[in-house]
Amino acid sequence: MAIYQESGCVQRRPWEVSFTAEPRVVARVRRAMRLHLSLWGLSDLEDVAQICVSELVANVINHVGLGTPVTLAVSTDGAHLRIELSDPDARAMPTLLAPTSGAESGRGLMILDAVADRWGVISRADSKVVWCELATGLEVPDEHPRNPRVAQAEMGIVRHGSAQNSETEVVTPVSAAVAEKAAIDLIADVLHWLRAHGYDPDEVLDRAQTRFEAQLQEIAYGKARV
Repeated sequence: MAIYQESGCVQRRPWEVSFTAEPRVVARVRRAMRLHLSLWGLSDLEDVAQICVSELVANVINHVGLGTPVTLAVSTDGAHLRIELSDPDARAMPTLLAPTSGAESGRGLMILDAVADRWGVISRADSKVVWCELATGLEVPDEHPRNPRVAQAEMGIVRHGSAQNSETEVVTPVSAAVAEKAAIDLIADVLHWLRAHGYDPDEVLDRAQTRFEAQLQEIAYGKARV
């Protein structure tokens, strides 16, 4: 009988979004950040992560130009949350300065340096990436906090994805690609079960989608209950 290991069973898939660096877009990006961190079980980092995103975008606006196309990428290895913002200007490299009390600029990187555990710049031929990392406080690198709904789903997905390896007694961690395929297979199996028991799979899927979207709205506005 397989044994389910609680920690680090499925790698969290990074997410990214492309947009133009404008003040009016920042609020939407901050909300997206909050939603993803809630889904990842990293709600404690929401405020700091949103500050980092705001300062990274502001840095592009001030030093590269309003309307610059940028790409935000967010990922986690469990121990750290990594936030990256890339822009097409490889010349203007961010520099941490100590602005005077009357300075109108130069405070963004100082704020980033104060709230992030570490940050840096990756220079490329035709672009650059400014990144920062926030410690999650987890004890092991591959541990992932989760809410009960995600934990229950992950248990089924990991078991489904590890079913091919019947010789081992331990359900080992699976990659994001394997987990995605296992999730699709698991959903297909449920649809077969519904049809076999006289239910309309399309109707059940519609109801599930409606409930899922409502729960996302609750999370986005801080009303979700565990």
